[in-house]
Amino acid sequence: MREDLRVLYSEERLPRYTSYPSSPYFTGAAGAGTYAAWLRALPADATVSLYLHVPFCRSMCWYCGCHTSITQHDAPIAEYLATLQSEIGLVASHLERRPRVQHVHFGDGTPTIMAPGAFGELITLLRGRFSFDPEAEIAVEIDPRTLTREMTRALGKAGVTRASLGVQSCDPVVQEAIRRRQDFDITARTVTGLRAEGIRDINLDLIYGLPHQTVDSCVDTVRQCLPLRPDRLAVFGYAHVPTFKKHQRHIKDTTLPDGATRRAQAEAIAEVLTRAGYRRIGLDHYALPDDRMAVAHVEGRLRRSFQGYTTDLSDALVGLGASAIGRLPQGYIQNEPALRAYGARVARGELATIKGYALTPDDRLRAALIERIMCDFAVDVGEVCRSHGHDPDELLASLPRLRILAEHGLVRRNGHVLNIPDEARIFVRNVAAAFDAYLGASAATHSRAA
Repeated sequence: MREDLRVLYSEERLPRYTSYPSSPYFTGAAGAGTYAAWLRALPADATVSLYLHVPFCRSMCWYCGCHTSITQHDAPIAEYLATLQSEIGLVASHLERRPRVQHVHFGDGTPTIMAPGAFGELITLLRGRFSFDPEAEIAVEIDPRTLTREMTRALGKAGVTRASLGVQSCDPVVQEAIRRRQDFDITARTVTGLRAEGIRDINLDLIYGLPHQTVDSCVDTVRQCLPLRPDRLAVFGYAHVPTFKKHQRHIKDTTLPDGATRRAQAEAIAEVLTRAGYRRIGLDHYALPDDRMAVAHVEGRLRRSFQGYTTDLSDALVGLGASAIGRLPQGYIQNEPALRAYGARVARGELATIKGYALTPDDRLRAALIERIMCDFAVDVGEVCRSHGHDPDELLASLPRLRILAEHGLVRRNGHVLNIPDEARIFVRNVAAAFDAYLGASAATHSRAA
C-alpha cells in the first residue's frame, strides 16, 4: 500500500464503532418516556448487562477521553452514589420481571474511588433488584495509584471476577507529559493483591501515540507488563480531540508521533505480544488462548459494545449513572451527562434519559455488518443481508467507498465475502465506515483512524 494512501486513511476521523449509529446521532426524540416503554417491553426471559458509570477521579490525566470530574473530597462521591442507588430502583421499577444479569461493568472514571462499604452496598442492591447468573462476570476499572488495601478486600468480598488496570505507559517521560506518574511497582503490587483476593481475571490497558512516545518505549512498557501475565491487554491509540476535551490542550501537537510512527508503535506492540503467546483480537485487544475473549473470537462470537470488544451476548445493556449509555432491542438511550441535572431528574422520580436513538431496519443491517468487520476483519455480506431480508448485490452496489478501498488494497472481495488483509488491519475503521450511512457530520468528535 502506498505511503501517501496510508497517510490519507490514517488522518480520517472516524467513530470507534462501539455502536451504530454512533452517539453524536442520538436525539431527544428518544427520551425518558421511550426508555420506560422499552424497559417494560423486555421479554420475561431477556438477559441483561449492567454498566455503572462512576464519573470521579482524584486527578485529571491529560490524555483522558472519559466523562469524569475531579474531586479531593468524598462528599460529592457519596451524594452521587445515593442518586445512583435511586436510579437503580427507578429503572428496576419499570421492568415487569427481574431480568437475568450476565455481566456487570463499573467504569469510565475511577470506580474504586468510592468507599469500600459503598461498593458492597451497590452490589447488594443490584443483586436484590436483578437476578444474577451464578457465572455472571463483574468487572471493575481500577487506577492502581489510588486503590487501597481495604478496597481490594471489598472487591473480592463482593464477588468481582475481572479487574482492568490502567497502565498506559511505563516511560517516565511520557508519564510526565500526560500527567500520570505511576511506578510499575504500584501496578505489580495491585495485581498481586487482587489475585490474593480471588480476582483472577486481570486486564491491563496500554496506549500508543502519546506525547514523546517512541517505538522503543512502547515495547519496553509491554515487556515490563508481560511477567504479570495478564489475561488480556487493551492497546488503544491515543485519541487527540482537544476541541472536544479541553484538558487535552495541555498536550502539544508537536510532541505527538506522526501517523507512520503510531502505526509502527502499534505493530511493534503486536509483535511482542503475539510472540509471548497472546492472540491478537480485533483492532486493539490481546488475550491468552484460553481466555473467554480468545475463545469467542475463534468461534465467531465476539461482540462490540461501548466497552470495546466483549464476550457479552446479553439481549440488553442497562446503563446507570450520569452520561451512561444503554442498548435495548429497540435502540440506544443515554443519560443526562451533567451531574447536577442528572441528580435533579432522579430526585424528581424521573428516568435520567435525555436522548437516544430508535433503530431502523437499515440501521440493524449496517450495524451487523460493521460489527463483524470490526470483530473478525471479514464479513459475509450475503449471509448478513439475507438474515435481514436485504439484497446483498443491491447494498454492495450502493457503496462506492468500498470499491475505492478495494482498489487501494484495504479490503478484498470474493463474491459477497469481504476480507481485510493483515497489513491493513489497522485501517479496519476505514472499512467499517464504508457501511456507515451517517458518516460526515460529527468528525470533530472522532479520533484519527490509525
